[in-house]
Amino acid sequence: MPRRSLLTVLAAAAALAAPLLAVTAPPAHAAAPPYVALGDSYSSGTGTRSYLSDGTSCQRSTYAYPSLVAAARGYALNFRACSGATIPTVTSTQLSALSTSTRYVTISVGGNDAGFADVLTECAQPWWASNCNGAIDKAQSYITTTLPGALSTLYASIRTRAPYAKVVVVGYPRIFNGEDCNAGTWFSPAEESRLNATADLLNSTTSGQAAARGFSFANPTGRFVGHAVCNDVEWLNGLSYPISESYHPNRSGHASGYAPTVSPLLTGATLTVTRAVVRAAAAAGDEQAAWQRTYADADAAITPETFRAPTPAVLRERARATGFDLDRWLARQ
Repeated sequence: MPRRSLLTVLAAAAALAAPLLAVTAPPAHAAAPPYVALGDSYSSGTGTRSYLSDGTSCQRSTYAYPSLVAAARGYALNFRACSGATIPTVTSTQLSALSTSTRYVTISVGGNDAGFADVLTECAQPWWASNCNGAIDKAQSYITTTLPGALSTLYASIRTRAPYAKVVVVGYPRIFNGEDCNAGTWFSPAEESRLNATADLLNSTTSGQAAARGFSFANPTGRFVGHAVCNDVEWLNGLSYPISESYHPNRSGHASGYAPTVSPLLTGATLTVTRAVVRAAAAAGDEQAAWQRTYADADAAITPETFRAPTPAVLRERARATGFDLDRWLARQ
């Protein structure tokens, strides 16, 4: 073939290929991977004392681990976790955020279903006014007999709605270290030990169901050792004001406890939460609040589960019911 003809053919072939190359070439900047954070107050950020103005009582915080992980990795976070959420309310109000395009999912749920706030409320009272062991027994019975099936159904629904997502189920830390340094509560060392064992039971049950579905499990227990309520550096709030802040991870608990535990399993990368990460999470707060306002009607169905501290009125009522000499007991305190 003459040289001129060959050049003409090559030019024509290049011209025909150009549109194909333009269509198949990857974009210069890929879209942010969609990340949906599901679950209860331990995922929403209750305990961090700073919450999105999203028209709900969900107490979502930019200091919570979902916000921190999303900011560090550049994920598009749909922050559906809500204080008070249970397995039924996660199913009815949060799963609609999942789709075939969802790439990352985290979820913590089960504590409210087991009535953990009510158990803490019972156990915080003096021995003569409470039935702490009975409350713990009831919670443990639910965890061993009813929770596995409920979680299995929930996890199946998550996988159906988000078939291509990496899913990480997130557990609960041990709250206590064996002492009670908070005025106004009366947790005994034995009660604290049983409460911690209940958290362990909840984690082992949840972990087993997560593994059965092929999900990863982020266990925060080890990382929170030395940072329980009454430790020198607390990552968990003790009795606090407002009362809803009590017995939840604080900002350090999310930044140094939860975020480094969850991130490697969810993203494949370790995470150290720096000031830049915190600033980036805060910068996304207004946008996130606006997004969650669109779900406000659905979130109104969720009632926050809150620890209730013993009050003089409650103690006097219990004393009258049992014939206990409250005044004499108070004089010894």
